[in-house]
Amino acid sequence: TNFFSKVSTQTCSSSDSAKSTVLEAGKSDSSSTNGNQPNIKYEYLDHTADIQLHSWGSSVKEALENLVHALFDYMTDLNTIEIDLSNESGRCIVVEGHDLHSLVFSFLDEWLCKFYSTSFVPKIVRILKLDLSSFTIRSEGDGEQFDLSKHPQGAEVKAITYSNMKVIERPLTSLGESRCDIYVVVDI
Repeated sequence: TNFFSKVSTQTCSSSDSAKSTVLEAGKSDSSSTNGNQPNIKYEYLDHTADIQLHSWGSSVKEALENLVHALFDYMTDLNTIEIDLSNESGRCIVVEGHDLHSLVFSFLDEWLCKFYSTSFVPKIVRILKLDLSSFTIRSEGDGEQFDLSKHPQGAEVKAITYSNMKVIERPLTSLGESRCDIYVVVDI
């Protein structure tokens, strides 16, 4: 954990996961446990000696879920990750920050720490609760343990950084659409 956040690991109840939404390929906000990946809503931007993750969505919640997807897809091909619901190791995290940037940092940092401590790779991450007044997130991931004989090794992400971190929220347009973009540089 870092100086600015409180992190705890909890078991997510099945009733919480039933309320959460997963963005699946070709669909918008719909619940599913079939393991489809969300629409690709992220990209990788060059950054001196590092890489910048850029994710987006119609809300902060969706952009954060896509940010974790971008992180792990950079580390391995998420198309090779299967959903193992019997694996509870590292599936649920709760983080807290003192502002939105520290919350984004803590959220990504904790998922990265879960990978390094348990080898768990989430194919899908659902935010079960996002409270922007107390800057807390409770999330759950479905995936499996990383196995070099099964999963290709991408770039090693050493750390999450605050460098050039941006969270840009755009209000509803005349078409009724909103958008949130998140930019985070990771140390590789």
